[in-house]
Amino acid sequence: MRLKGKTALITGGNSGIGLATAKLFVAEGARVAITGRNKATLDAAAKELGANAIAIAADANDVAATERAFAQAAETFGKFDIVFANAGIPGNTPVGQTTLEMFESVIKTNLTSVFFTVQAALPHLNDNASIILNGSVISVLGNPGYSAYAATKAGVRAMARVMASELSPRGIRVNVVAPGAARTPIWNGAAPTAEAFAVLEKRIAGITPLGRIAEPDHIAKTVLFLASDDAAHVQGQEIFVDGGATASPAGAPVFRG
Repeated sequence: MRLKGKTALITGGNSGIGLATAKLFVAEGARVAITGRNKATLDAAAKELGANAIAIAADANDVAATERAFAQAAETFGKFDIVFANAGIPGNTPVGQTTLEMFESVIKTNLTSVFFTVQAALPHLNDNASIILNGSVISVLGNPGYSAYAATKAGVRAMARVMASELSPRGIRVNVVAPGAARTPIWNGAAPTAEAFAVLEKRIAGITPLGRIAEPDHIAKTVLFLASDDAAHVQGQEIFVDGGATASPAGAPVFRG
């Protein structure tokens, strides 16, 4: 077991990549605290995760609630070895059609709250802990309509490097996992039906060199690597888990003869 005896906290751990990661961490021997806004999905996730997990309702945008969640989790499990700042929202903010409220909502959830998640964690972190931030391929792809979202994910990458510098004296590692399109609830708005998602999946598969959309476990296993002692000398890095979409776009099925 790669995380035996370790403790972890995952924000947004009640669905998608966060829940997949929580399941994998528990299977690898960790005790895991998850946070999220939806009490019903939190309770369901906690039941699924079993005795080595707790679920705490906390909105990542509420700094005081985040601080309380970390304190509560630490009371139960002791200091933490791993933090996965995973919580985030989608957001369509096209130029010419975006309100200040829409733009700032994405920035607050996907960037500001990530900083304050890490800050809330610090008093409860062991030395030599691992912090993983959730990035995205959108930070580099230039997809139309994603100005705010792309800015937050590029900001996460830059922030991780600064945090790595600041926390290296304690041996704390800070890295970023940057998923491509994955089969998670983040698509519910853009593809609300099974039929709509099938169309979306086919389109994404066509522009991904490996010819498929990612499964949450693909991302979770990369987070596990960064969280584990296998990545003991990995610091300030960003790992893209995107089937080649950023590194080798010309290898996608749409370009094949």
